[in-house]
Amino acid sequence: MSNLKCPAGTVLFRPGQECPGFVSLQEGSIRVSLTAANGREVVLYRVGPGDVCLQTFACLTDGRSYSAEGVAETDIKGEILPHDVFRRSMATDESFRAEVLAAVARRFADFEQLVEDVALTGFDARLARALLRLAQDGVVRSTHDALAAETASGRAFVSRRLAEFSRLGLVSLARGRISLLDRAGLERLAADER
Repeated sequence: MSNLKCPAGTVLFRPGQECPGFVSLQEGSIRVSLTAANGREVVLYRVGPGDVCLQTFACLTDGRSYSAEGVAETDIKGEILPHDVFRRSMATDESFRAEVLAAVARRFADFEQLVEDVALTGFDARLARALLRLAQDGVVRSTHDALAAETASGRAFVSRRLAEFSRLGLVSLARGRISLLDRAGLERLAADER
């Protein structure tokens, strides 16, 4: 087992790379995303303490290389279990196996939610959900490009809808900063499935 300690912004893995082992985070968050050939990005999920990275899990159980990118969203601290230790623990340690499989099930539910959001939910609801999820003390520090990745959309469309949210008094816009002015209004919008 080796220690893992990286500052925010560190690229932990990229498509085509081999997996070094099972990551167990103690602190921080990893953002896992896919980028298309045209440069459009979509955030698949985030990994925090107690979570499983499905990319890593697939690499370890199926012998494949990474197909997405993982970036330390915050400073991270954790441990990496080498392949052989992970496999042995899955085979012999019932509590470890149960913990990993429960985390995989939770992550699968996140994927179902992502598919539902993209395929069945209106964009304004997706954008409102992203703003509410990313807000810290009522402020989202993010670019329109980053919000496009969060909502599986394009930057120009995000900009237009944020301008409309601003016109409606839901948010206030500044460079790299979105202040939530009407959280209840955003919550109503986020609950709207159209």
